[in-house]
Amino acid sequence: MKESLTILTIAIALSMDTFSLSLGIGTGNISKKRCILFSIIVGIMHFIMPLIGNLIGNKIVEIFMLKSNFLLGIILIYLSVTMLMELMKPEDKPKNMNIFNMFLFPLGVSIDSFSTGIGLSAITSNMFIAVVIFSITSFCFTYIGLLIGKYANRLLGVYATIFGAILLIIIGVFHLCKY
Repeated sequence: MKESLTILTIAIALSMDTFSLSLGIGTGNISKKRCILFSIIVGIMHFIMPLIGNLIGNKIVEIFMLKSNFLLGIILIYLSVTMLMELMKPEDKPKNMNIFNMFLFPLGVSIDSFSTGIGLSAITSNMFIAVVIFSITSFCFTYIGLLIGKYANRLLGVYATIFGAILLIIIGVFHLCKY
């Protein structure tokens, strides 16, 4: 149960930046078909990237003889600091959602799930279930963000990113304490 709750919490935290981005994209009034396609692509990327990160992470842990809890804690705290620093940058809202952007943005928001995948074996031995949860959660947050984006103000995205960063810090500190 504790493992499932941790995985779900990480999935929510990883989906917060996706949600924030989707709020901004949703204000561009994209079609419902594009909303669904964009959400599916984000979900697929949040499935694939942690798997790739885990493969690479296991090799890093082997080579440098690191504890995976320590590595995951450092990565999660780094991601949260990065998310908070991104809030300081001026935001460029995409003008249109062409096919290139439909793949570029999901790749960008799934980089954090790649990094999380590096230390994911410290949390679970069932990687498939974890990435399915990441994928479904990011799909839902993306789709909801796109729909709300038409009505939400700009501040909601900032609060979602802050909330996601705080969740990552808490989980990161928890894993550092286990080290």
